[in-house]
Amino acid sequence: MAKELDFEQIKSAAEAYGKDMTAFLRAMISHPSESCEEGEVVACIKAEMEKLGFDKVEVDGLGNVIGWMGEGDKIIAIDSHIDTVGIGNRDNWEADPYEGYETDELIYGRGGSDQEGGMASATYAAKMMKDLGLIPEGYKIMVVGSVQEEDCDGMCWQYIVNKYFDGPEDAREKIEFVISTEPTDGGIYRGHRGRMEIRVDVHGVSCHGSAPDRGDNAIYKMADIIADVRALNNNGCDESTDIKGLVKMLDPKYNPEHFEDARFLGRGTCTVSQIFYTSPSRCAVADSCAISIDRRMTAGETWDSCLQEIRDLPAVKKYGDDVKVSMYMYDRPSWKGTVYETEAYFPTWINAESAAHVQALVDAHHELFGEERIGCEPSMDKRAGRPLTDKWTFSTNCVSIQGRYGIPCVGFGPGAESQAHAPNEVTYKQDLVTCAALYTAALNLYDPSKKTGDVTVFRAGATDNDIK
Repeated sequence: MAKELDFEQIKSAAEAYGKDMTAFLRAMISHPSESCEEGEVVACIKAEMEKLGFDKVEVDGLGNVIGWMGEGDKIIAIDSHIDTVGIGNRDNWEADPYEGYETDELIYGRGGSDQEGGMASATYAAKMMKDLGLIPEGYKIMVVGSVQEEDCDGMCWQYIVNKYFDGPEDAREKIEFVISTEPTDGGIYRGHRGRMEIRVDVHGVSCHGSAPDRGDNAIYKMADIIADVRALNNNGCDESTDIKGLVKMLDPKYNPEHFEDARFLGRGTCTVSQIFYTSPSRCAVADSCAISIDRRMTAGETWDSCLQEIRDLPAVKKYGDDVKVSMYMYDRPSWKGTVYETEAYFPTWINAESAAHVQALVDAHHELFGEERIGCEPSMDKRAGRPLTDKWTFSTNCVSIQGRYGIPCVGFGPGAESQAHAPNEVTYKQDLVTCAALYTAALNLYDPSKKTGDVTVFRAGATDNDIK
């Protein structure tokens, strides 16, 4: 039975804080906060939480800022990553990306959609819950401003789970679920594809460029491998196809247990994203070549199946011991100087649509706003006609929260995926208000008695590396 809530009161409270949320977001945008350089925006967020009367505000050893409301034993967390990518070519921006100027409908600047807007909504939702006496009984609200997500999705939550809490079992026991505030274009998202960062190295032998036959050109070898990687991404999966494409995971023949979830999440992809080489000079044969592969994984694909897929490519087999296929590791120090080494592996995850924490957000949206996605006029071309419950195209911190540790996640956040990493990034003022209202209502409509054991439909397994 749904809790009796005054939904009009919740909407009115959110609207009343609209200008404050806009001002807070503009303040965050004014502090450049690329990955590993988030110190200033952390201080900005901490000060805002303290001003609003959070029960406790702290910065952990990695540099994540965490605000608490409530006194219960169980936790519902709302996560927003507060780092951004860079601005790229400044000439592509029509105005100062760090000014955070506003119009009647929009807030402009790097990080607005991706994803400091979510931090503004989450912070004020917790304030609203305190104001209205709507902190759910038995729960604490944990509002997280997480760092380094753009560099290494989920690493911040690996740190939280293993250093702030006493490991995965303790975190799973205490945290009921997590709302990710990544931009969702007005939808409620219950999963997304995983990803890996794969490296392929090829050995060659240098010689003078005037007599290339004396050497063994690593770039030529890599050219063959790149052609096979492209085929793996582009090919179909007919029996006659030598390199069967990744689309095969949508076929029950190749993915009998998870093809339906794969169709929901979308097929996996692979793309060559970087290329490196060594050579004694511009008039010499290259003696090594390496590529990075951005690999997106759908349901049914695992870290080892993706590595093996590259190792099984005809060109990789052809060059035998001269080829090494591996997974990148990540070890950049945080803005506090802390190193938390992990692998560049970000597991796929998906929830059942009927999961209690997903339904809490769906029920809240129906009560507050109806059954269709909403937004201001400039946003609706990407929202009208799309299902309310959907999935992200890109990756989020949920790869660790749910993908690694099995803590249930769900997504609803201000802004648009299309704005992420793009010049002239904007978010929408109305979205800040909508999200704050929905978080408040959803946390109060959540019914833990409706939890079932099949919340997670697919969660890719951990690797055999000693990584927590």
